[in-house]
Amino acid sequence: MNEAVEIFSQVPRTVNCAQAVAAGLGRRELLPELGSCGGGRAPGGRCGALHAALLLIPERARAAAEEEFRRRAGSVFCREIRAAGKFPCRSCVEAAAELAESALGRGER
Repeated sequence: MNEAVEIFSQVPRTVNCAQAVAAGLGRRELLPELGSCGGGRAPGGRCGALHAALLLIPERARAAAEEEFRRRAGSVFCREIRAAGKFPCRSCVEAAAELAESALGRGER
């Protein structure tokens, strides 16, 4: 299990999906900025976990990461993902962190 998923899964939950991705990738300084990006409140209604991942990766890798996330989750929009009921938030965090790690050349930890 990657670090972002571990952080997101802690009880009680102290971070949202976007914050978990940033923290899991060692970017805790982004937590305040991402505090309002969970639950469908990321810009444009995008999944917060994906939003955080896209902030962290090089611009040249963003389109491919977004498309791969769409392939896995069925959408890039939180409401659509949640409405389908097939890809829970934990899976969004896992996929987004994995895509960011790959784009950053980190691979599995």
